Amino acid sequence: MLALDYGAARCGCAISDPTGTIATPIEEVARPASKRGMAKLAALVFEREVGKVVVGLPLSLSGQESDQTRETRAFAERLERRLGPEIPVEMHDERFTTKLAAMTPDPRTSEDSRAAAHLLESWLSARAG
Repeated sequence: MLALDYGAARCGCAISDPTGTIATPIEEVARPASKRGMAKLAALVFEREVGKVVVGLPLSLSGQESDQTRETRAFAERLERRLGPEIPVEMHDERFTTKLAAMTPDPRTSEDSRAAAHLLESWLSARAG
């Protein structure tokens, strides 16, 4: 699995191990909605043999949608078209992932990719339970 913490300027990325147990932050992708950014994400999916992509759904604390939610949904739809039907793209609530990432500093990884790792952990836990 590949998790993405989408932002217009950069997209945090995290990948799971083959067993779906461990989420590891990896290098972020700059300007993910651009042609170059989308190509880099597609290459990452195929190089890492990703079977599913999980994109963080930015909802307000009350669960309401915002302009950022709509922009992220549009990005996820574009990515899904780019990857084709064999690689599903799913959205998952990302509330608190950025706060968790800020609380777990690591100079080797970006905060955006740590947020993606927290998103992936949440998604994996929801599927296991």
